[in-house]
Formats: sequence, C-alpha cells, structure tokens
Amino acid sequence: MPKITAITTHDVRARTSRTLAGSDAVHTDPDYSAAYVVLETGGSLRGHGMTFTLGRGNEVVLAAVRALEKPVVGLTLDDIRGDMAAFWRRLASESQLRWLGPEKGVIHLATAAVANAVWDLWAKAEGKPVWKLVADMPPEQLVGCIDWRYLSDALTRDEAVDLLRANAPGKAEREATMLRDGYPAYITSAGWLGYPDDKVRALCRESLAQGWRRFKVKVGRDSAENVRRCAIVREEIGEHAVMMVDANQAWDVGEAIEYVNALQPYRPLWIEEPTSPDDILGHQAIRRAVHPIGVATGEHAHNRVMFKQLLQADAIDFVQFDNCRLGGLNEALAVLLLAAKFGKPVCPHAGGIGLCEYGQHVALIDYIAVSGSLDNRMLEFADHLHEHFVDPIVLRDGRYLPPTAPGFSIEMRAESIAALTWPGGSEWSA
Repeated sequence: MPKITAITTHDVRARTSRTLAGSDAVHTDPDYSAAYVVLETGGSLRGHGMTFTLGRGNEVVLAAVRALEKPVVGLTLDDIRGDMAAFWRRLASESQLRWLGPEKGVIHLATAAVANAVWDLWAKAEGKPVWKLVADMPPEQLVGCIDWRYLSDALTRDEAVDLLRANAPGKAEREATMLRDGYPAYITSAGWLGYPDDKVRALCRESLAQGWRRFKVKVGRDSAENVRRCAIVREEIGEHAVMMVDANQAWDVGEAIEYVNALQPYRPLWIEEPTSPDDILGHQAIRRAVHPIGVATGEHAHNRVMFKQLLQADAIDFVQFDNCRLGGLNEALAVLLLAAKFGKPVCPHAGGIGLCEYGQHVALIDYIAVSGSLDNRMLEFADHLHEHFVDPIVLRDGRYLPPTAPGFSIEMRAESIAALTWPGGSEWSA
C-alpha cells in the first residue's frame, strides 16, 4: 500500500491580470494562481492537490502547506482511509497550527490542498475518479469521512446516514443520467467587469450558439451601470435564459438591498456575495428584502460552521462553497449534507484555475449520492487555463460531462508547472 514519503510544492501563477480586463468589483487584477502540492510515494503513484489564489500571497499558503508535513508524511493510504475523519481532524486541528485558524484563512487553504491531494491519491489507487469513489461508498463510509464536531445542533451523524439511505435507491439511474447528459453549468466568462458593451454582446451571442442557457454578470458599486449592463445581457440572452448577478462582497447591507432591487426588472435568479461573507445577519436581511431574487454566497465562507449558521438563519438560497476555501473534500461533504438537510441547492464556486476541475466532482457527488436533485443546481464555468491539466474538463451544450480518469482531475501537466512556476523578483510582485 503506498506510503507518503514527502510533500513537493510548486508556486504556480498565470498572468491573467494582463488579459481579463478586470475580473470583478473587488478583485480587479487577479493573477490566477495555485499553491500546488504533490504527495510523493516513492513510486509512480502520486497524489496531486492545489489551492487557488490570486497571485501575491501564494508563497504564504505554500509555507503553511510545508508546516503540515508532520501529520501526513509517513502515513500509508490504509492509515488514512481506515479513518478518514480522524485523519482530517489531525490535519485541521494540529495542536499548535490550529492557533493560526482554527479552520479558516491561510492554514485552511493549505489544509484543502493537502487533503484533496490525499483524495486524488486514494482515487488513483482505486482506479476511479473521485466523484465515483465517493458515490460508490455506502452511507456509513461516506459519513465516516466527516468530522462531525460543531454540527450536531443542525445535523447529526445518524440523520446524515438516514438521508443518504433514503436517496440510495436512485443512485445508479442518476449516475447513468450524468454519464449520458452531463451536469448543468452556467458561464461567467461573458460578464466580467471591464469588458466593453460590444464584447459582452458578442460573448453572449457566441455562448448562446454554443448551447449556453445560464449566464452570470458581474456588478459593481454604480447602480446605473449595473442596470445598464444587466439590460444588455437580458436583451442578448432573451427572456427564457437564466441570469445571475455577482457583487463579490462590494456592498454594505443597505446598498445591497437598494442595488439589487433596481435589478428586479431583469429577473436575476440570484445575487451572489452581496456583502461581507462573514455577515450572516446581513445576508438574512438582504434575502428578506430582495425576494424573489435569491441570495447566494460561499466562496469566502471558510468552514462548515459558517454554512451551518447561514442555513440555520435561512440567510441564503444557494450554497456556493469553494473546494479550496473549505479544508478539502471532507468538509465539502459535510456542507453538502447540511444543504440537503435544509433543502438548499449547492452550486459550487468554480471561477479560477483548477476550480472547475474540482467542482465537477463535488457537484456529481451531490446529485448522485446526497441530494438526488438538479432543481436550481448548476456548476460555474470560467473559460480559463484548462489546457494546463492532464484531465481537463469536457463540456457539451453547456453541461459538464463526468470525468472518467482516476483521481480528482487536478493534476497539472509537467510542462505547465514548469512554465507557470513563479520565478520570484519584483517583476511578478508588482
């Protein structure tokens, strides 16, 4: 059984700030980057993982990854999968390092990279993609991958098992549906801030011709500009296509209510990240004031407890966790089960390098094994940097086709790692 002998790290950065013309209302010059991790076993089998960043600070995450070597190096795969929840707890709650979080911030980003590399290793050892590895688990095994601390007031372990058992009879049919039809997606690449109107129109038309029927538009601090851009997109995509809007945390609560209600004529399905990601009561107030537009958030919600509270407070309509912001797939499984308990659809964040590759697995796990529903569920797609992966995503008519190669689809091409590795120096830090 493979034994983890070392952790190799790479500081991977793409110069997307030169080409995206501005990403959103807050993150205006993103260099899509990855704190990239390889679990070495002394043989050909390796586990690959990464955490997404926007460039500067990537080196800080990698320092945190190296600090996590002690709980990982020397373990065999059997040591880990024999009690996956215990392994994740040791990783996320190392007695001294947890002071840096706990379970949030840079140390949790690093935890995600390492934990997901373990999942990649496990799936490769089994010869399955991660989504299939998890979907094939009996309920007790899946639930046994989760650290249940802090959750029992919202969802108990036994309730989770019952939920999975109730959905088990249709798993084979749902898997066959995904393999045939794919998982519904929405496109972000047509609506970035910084794109001139003619480019937005052209991208909407091009996307419609490619089969897209779900579009997300970035909005900012100018209400009149938001209205104008949403009017353009609605005009181009027609009345029957779905539109969402995303503020990327730009607004105070009162601003959010004012600006979102100004968009009601264009019928967005949701407003994403309308305010601070930590403001649970703020999200609750916004949700009550902007109905029927839904509230979505999660890419900066840092752990399962945040999601527990957002759900308990009925503060959101769409759960949008990020597979790197949470501490890896173990914690993502907890949030999937919480969302299913509260009847909220999961639409994972996937707007960055590697996030579409990760997100397709989690979305498939949700539909096949956890929620059993596609109602208002979709996975983000951003058309950037997929050519750097050994097993890149495959889309058809605006839907993700399930990956079939073993692993988490996150292994990057060796030549891409070499080409994108940060050389250091002032040129890359400016």
